[in-house]
Amino acid sequence: MHPKSDSAVPGVQAATGYAGDISPELAWSWVQSGEAVLVDVRTDAERTWVGFVPGAQALAWKQWPGMAMNPEFDAGIQALGAGGRKLVLLCRSGVRSIAAAQRATELGVEAYNILEGFEGDLDANAHRGHKGGWRLRGLPWQQS
Repeated sequence: MHPKSDSAVPGVQAATGYAGDISPELAWSWVQSGEAVLVDVRTDAERTWVGFVPGAQALAWKQWPGMAMNPEFDAGIQALGAGGRKLVLLCRSGVRSIAAAQRATELGVEAYNILEGFEGDLDANAHRGHKGGWRLRGLPWQQS
């Protein structure tokens, strides 16, 4: 279990209840090097309509409609983290991925939250995609 992150690891911000918070760039570096598996915890609809990261593992934390808990999440996250694989979790804005990382940690998985999420924070006009996020930072993504 990882109640707090190891502040000695460069680029990892301490967090309570999971391994830590990391930038989208560090997450992508870990994925490219094989150090971590990228898990997209957004809904199927979000990935389909907004965009997705090629090669990411899709495992919704909550499901549309109603945003009910995904009953397959626990088994899925344990399978993805089997053998001690490090997981980096991505959602829309970096909120659901915190809850998912906390649950993964409770299940014995080393899980990190990707700060800013896929779309980033809301701007002054209540629009996403202009203040941080995976897409804005120019990291790989596609739309259906």
